[in-house]
Amino acid sequence: MGTGAIGGSRFTNGEAENSVHKQAEQAPIERFVGRSQDLLSDGSNAVTVDPGEQSRPPVAPAKSHQKDLTFQDMYLNQYAFDDEDDDDSDWEPFQLPVSRVEVIKWFCKNCTMANLDGVVLCDICGEHKDSKIVNFGFFASSLADDDDLNGVQPKIKGLTDCGSQDSETISSTAIGFDERMLLHAEVEKKPSLHPERPDRLRAIAASLARAGIFPGRCFPIPAREITREELVMVHSLEQINSVEVTSQAFSSYFTADTYANEHSALAARLAAGLCADLASAIVSGHAKNGFALVRPPGHHAGVAHAMGFCLHNNAAVAALAAQAAGARKVLILDWDVHHGNGTQEIFNRNKSVLYISLHRHERGLFYPGTGAADEVGSRGAEGFCVNIPWSRGGVGDNDYIFAFQNVVLPIASEFAPDFTIISAGFDAARGDPLGCCDVTPSGYAQMTHMLNTLSGGKMLVILEGGYNLRSISSSATAVIKVLLGDNPECEPENSVPSAAGLQTVMNVLKIQKNYWPSLGPIFTDVQSQWRIEYRRLKRKRVKKQRRVLAPMWWQWGRKSLLFHFLNGHLSVKSK
Repeated sequence: MGTGAIGGSRFTNGEAENSVHKQAEQAPIERFVGRSQDLLSDGSNAVTVDPGEQSRPPVAPAKSHQKDLTFQDMYLNQYAFDDEDDDDSDWEPFQLPVSRVEVIKWFCKNCTMANLDGVVLCDICGEHKDSKIVNFGFFASSLADDDDLNGVQPKIKGLTDCGSQDSETISSTAIGFDERMLLHAEVEKKPSLHPERPDRLRAIAASLARAGIFPGRCFPIPAREITREELVMVHSLEQINSVEVTSQAFSSYFTADTYANEHSALAARLAAGLCADLASAIVSGHAKNGFALVRPPGHHAGVAHAMGFCLHNNAAVAALAAQAAGARKVLILDWDVHHGNGTQEIFNRNKSVLYISLHRHERGLFYPGTGAADEVGSRGAEGFCVNIPWSRGGVGDNDYIFAFQNVVLPIASEFAPDFTIISAGFDAARGDPLGCCDVTPSGYAQMTHMLNTLSGGKMLVILEGGYNLRSISSSATAVIKVLLGDNPECEPENSVPSAAGLQTVMNVLKIQKNYWPSLGPIFTDVQSQWRIEYRRLKRKRVKKQRRVLAPMWWQWGRKSLLFHFLNGHLSVKSK
């Protein structure tokens, strides 16, 4: 959003929230604000409502010697009515105002959705109210407390301590992480929790620790803040300044959903710096591959704007760092459920970086609305932007694997990258409240394994989105296991796509075959599959249309001809 970040900043002082309650008593408001301040600490919120606030019936004026009848007096029955006032000819019964009712709700630690206090399992994801998902990661039970488990809440500082790297770790998997990125959080209290929250990193770190992966099988790299000189290769000075100036504000917003606090600029610099150093280490041979456990995410951040929870474009910074370290051609594969509009914008005219994105699009109706199949790059770089836009939600493993086999790998192999970056948003995972798709941890592991055959295994995975803690922690763990050399649970053979997925892949091939010759035979094969599938769907529709439209007994009377005509029997015989 450029320099408009601070122009639209809002300091959190609690005054703005009271505008709709000007007529309410002060004490209930203080109770409401007090509970709201505990929103992030205990995951609960109390909403105070007054059913009688707008419909309180008028009270007849009392005698002059009586005190004014108050709402509290009526509720507590502390007012003594005058016994001498026995003229009730004009008395009409009315409902006494109901006292203020506190509707207590709690926010699911796993998916952030609000639930009424009377239930213990989340209505959306089924997670227990007192789940230890943040402490134990996906190893935590979703149904009850995990009192029998030993706490695996690793001291985050310990994960960033970097000792000397011996010869045994030089060729292993590196992890980029720093506890200061947890300070980036939304401080303004709102009716619902923001999905991009520090617990995302905590849950993944807890899962890796309990699995013995990190610390253990992976080694950390020292954290470093990205320099201004490095950022200016990706972003405009206005965009860089708009992020930096947020450190002077307690709370500010770039867009309605992209927040910043006084620590956000530091977190963004650390995230970008870790990604740059991981890329350099992998290209130079100091690490085999790596995983950037970072936030805020980055693939929506463009040349001159921060948006979509993203401040600096971590993948773009890593790509340029890899090229500076010696990689000539870089592949960025983005499987986040949202299109990486920022990454596409940055490399839209660059033939040395191939950007491939698989995302929900739905004819531009799904956020951010970009990423149609005909967006292929510009000014001599046509074909170096490949968008695979799903036309609906619920897309699962089979569609993704089919797209990999027929679009991603053929194009990537022809491009022959020296370095591969995965913008790994896990919001297409099963159970994610924003993505609403159906990719499993096994599916992510298979895609990682397929990409590992490129660029000699030199690969960096960068965390982007993903807002269901159980989904992102299990999926990230599965991906890192593949980086460590473990094989996926099951190898894909012939993944049968859905009809919508098959049509999407065919449309992409039809466009991209003009730029990548290897796609010609694949397009012919997929087109033949689509014709078969189209005929099957057509027969299915016709069968539905031939449901009985007239009563069965018509076929034996004077209306038999009409019966056969309405039910399609005559048209079948004429063929």
